[in-house]
Amino acid sequence: MSKPKQSKNNKSYDDLTSSIKSGEIGNFYIFHGEERYLLDHCLKSLRFSLCPDGLNGFNYKYYNGKDLSFEEFGDAVNTFPAFAERTMIEIHDFDLFKNDDKKLFCEVFSDLPDYVCLVFVYSFIEYKPDGREKLTREILSCANVVDFNAQEQDKLVKWIKRHFSDAGKYIGTTDAEYLAEITGGFMTTLYGEIGKIAAYSTHETITRNDITAVVSPVLDTLVYNLTDAVISRENSRALRLLDELFQMREAPHKIIYSVSLKLRQLLAARICLENKLGKNLLMDTCGIRHEFQANSLLKTANKSTLSECRSAVLLCSEAAFELNSTAEPESGIIDLVLKLTQKIKH
Repeated sequence: MSKPKQSKNNKSYDDLTSSIKSGEIGNFYIFHGEERYLLDHCLKSLRFSLCPDGLNGFNYKYYNGKDLSFEEFGDAVNTFPAFAERTMIEIHDFDLFKNDDKKLFCEVFSDLPDYVCLVFVYSFIEYKPDGREKLTREILSCANVVDFNAQEQDKLVKWIKRHFSDAGKYIGTTDAEYLAEITGGFMTTLYGEIGKIAAYSTHETITRNDITAVVSPVLDTLVYNLTDAVISRENSRALRLLDELFQMREAPHKIIYSVSLKLRQLLAARICLENKLGKNLLMDTCGIRHEFQANSLLKTANKSTLSECRSAVLLCSEAAFELNSTAEPESGIIDLVLKLTQKIKH
């Protein structure tokens, strides 16, 4: 399947924030992406800038996409602002690209009034335009599309440090990276954890002990650690980590999917090491967001051989298939971890 054609009007988060600060706000945006903290921050900034009378005033309109009709949308667009220059129309989870009235919407987008700021937000439905369709291309050509990606590691570490500083605390770079790693690197999660750590710590400098005392690693981090324990043939550590995964009450199918994904990424890391392809290619190939995740994979891959990584992927695939027909899926996952640790030879 071909990748969706990118809009010529694609904007970065930095471009958007600059536009908001300068007051040069466009009239049609599409917001999507994993980093919800930044998306919500930009929505709040737009509302503050465009709606001086607040969210209960005449110039702010919010719609749930599943209840929105084209007629209601047209009325909102054609209503002049009251006692202000602009009106903001915010529409959540309306799939522009799978709608029966797509052509009618496209006609409106091509001739939006200057006073309108229209924002479509993809939260719970997937943003997946098909660039092969003419109407899709026309819609994208009208929109400023902003993909709220996870932040680069350097920016994320600076953001963590700044928020600890706002709380009257200091955290070093290494510990900030560690905090980002065990939380998955998303700001929404990090923001809450920073508040908990700052409240827990009794001294000015945040330590690793402060972090581990308060923060529980996310599923992704535990699976990274489990993969490393398997490759290192640390049976007891691997089983302890597996027990932590079970205690998270995650579904067995989700656990084995995550383990399979990490082992496939580990195989890719081993191939990159053997062919000296570099970390950036690994991140692009596997869709890895942060350098610390790639570094962990490469460090673990360096402990194994290519054949061992391939065998691990095959074992995991067999276990995933068998999981569909077993009455005790947790036992199947335990057996898989034991087989994996036995398969790796040093």
